[in-house]
Amino acid sequence: MHASRCHGGRGIQRRSPLLRTPHVTDAELVAVAQGGDRAAFGELVERYGPAARRVARAVLRHPEDADDAAQDGFFSAWRHLDSYDPRRPFGPWLLRIVVNAAQDLRRRRAVRETDPLSPALSAGSISPEAVAEREELRGRMGNALAELPERQRLAVVLFDAEGFSHAEIAELLEIPVGTVRSDVFHARRALRSRLGPNARGGS
Repeated sequence: MHASRCHGGRGIQRRSPLLRTPHVTDAELVAVAQGGDRAAFGELVERYGPAARRVARAVLRHPEDADDAAQDGFFSAWRHLDSYDPRRPFGPWLLRIVVNAAQDLRRRRAVRETDPLSPALSAGSISPEAVAEREELRGRMGNALAELPERQRLAVVLFDAEGFSHAEIAELLEIPVGTVRSDVFHARRALRSRLGPNARGGS
């Protein structure tokens, strides 16, 4: 999604010099974006776009629907940016909006059946045999994830693929931390059962 499409009545200001400074934090970008700087919000889109799409795909099987939901989530975040509490991490706040957008989209349309996408696997210089093996594992992982209950699927994707803590996932999904730990544990166990020694994660 291009930041130039992110508008909604906010006054447009000149691009802040802050964006030319290395290692700008999310909170700093949000503060600039709240003043109407679309480039600052565009940087946040760049940072969280891949994660938003992966999380949306944990809710929606069809990748195009998931991309639509991620874009809807970013639009909603832009419109409600003033409600963000800078004392809290930005990522969970944003991804909660994306999850809501994905769930809303699923309710609005029948999700087309297709092979789900698994979390991205690391790429590198590998042999054709390794590529084929990786693609087979991707398909098996995608099918195994699709068989999990939605909350477990979200929890394990957020924890293992996106690196969020149990506490952050609890806040994002609005469930107790103990429930997150249980969901991750049971999701990993189910994935190991389906995938055997190729499954990642532990108990």
